[in-house]
Amino acid sequence: MNAGLAPTAAVPAGGLLQLTLSLIVVVTLIFAITWLVKRFNLSAPRASRAMAVVDELMLGPRERLLIVRIGEAQVLLGVGSNGVVALTPLQTAISIPDSAPDLGFAARLREMMNRNGGGR
Repeated sequence: MNAGLAPTAAVPAGGLLQLTLSLIVVVTLIFAITWLVKRFNLSAPRASRAMAVVDELMLGPRERLLIVRIGEAQVLLGVGSNGVVALTPLQTAISIPDSAPDLGFAARLREMMNRNGGGR
């Protein structure tokens, strides 16, 4: 009865397993990179003429202090898991000298790996 039909090729189980594992690795890699970018604040800052972050100090994993320039005024902000709190407006403007040019993602990652002893 099936003499005229060509046999269909079956998908090997090894190929399906390899495809599934590859997909899991790619999705895991995407989540890991997203976590790293959020955890180490590696995203590029947005440029604005009216507002800018002058300096920041990390106090903990979710807490930090920011000096924000808005026009000609500067404000000290506290950022934490509960939100953003304006601590005080600064009477005199603080100028931070440019110590290093803005590094790209690869350079910042390499710097962090060397700092933590991960890059050999």
